[in-house]
Amino acid sequence: MLSVVGEVSREEDVQALFQQAMQTFRQVDILVNCAGIVAVRPFAEMDASTWDHVLGVNLRGTFLCCHEAFRIMAAQRSGVIVNLSSLSGVKGVEKYPGLSAYNVSKAGVASLTEILAVEGRPYNIRVCAVSPGAVDTEMLKQAAPHLKAGMTPEDLAEILLFMVDESGRMLSGTNLEIFSNA
Repeated sequence: MLSVVGEVSREEDVQALFQQAMQTFRQVDILVNCAGIVAVRPFAEMDASTWDHVLGVNLRGTFLCCHEAFRIMAAQRSGVIVNLSSLSGVKGVEKYPGLSAYNVSKAGVASLTEILAVEGRPYNIRVCAVSPGAVDTEMLKQAAPHLKAGMTPEDLAEILLFMVDESGRMLSGTNLEIFSNA
């Protein structure tokens, strides 16, 4: 096991993470991008610093991790990347006030996933996204305390295991939208 402390929105931290992973394991087979934050703030009161911070972690962090993993996986000619998006970033799904930066960041993650699946195909890199609804986490309680969680983190982990397994091989480019009911 390897534990590395860093900030996913900082390029040098992400590069150091993947350097350490390569030194330790000599390859990167799977990347699950699940770092995420939320700031609940009405858009009229949104400041650029908060906006940048949310997009920095949720979207830039996903980009930076995907970029490092993609380079390694392309050289290996194989790999799987799963990005955690959210139903908040899916068109046509109910939106909640105060989550503009979060919604935009998660829509960007879903879009990034689509293009990486296209560009990864020649290298045998599968890229997909999972967009769960309400998962029982502290972040849900902060962002939308009125929502009842329809799944646990363990439920989501089972889905992620399926996505990275050979069983999920047909899902490259997919954004798996999970509408769960409590």
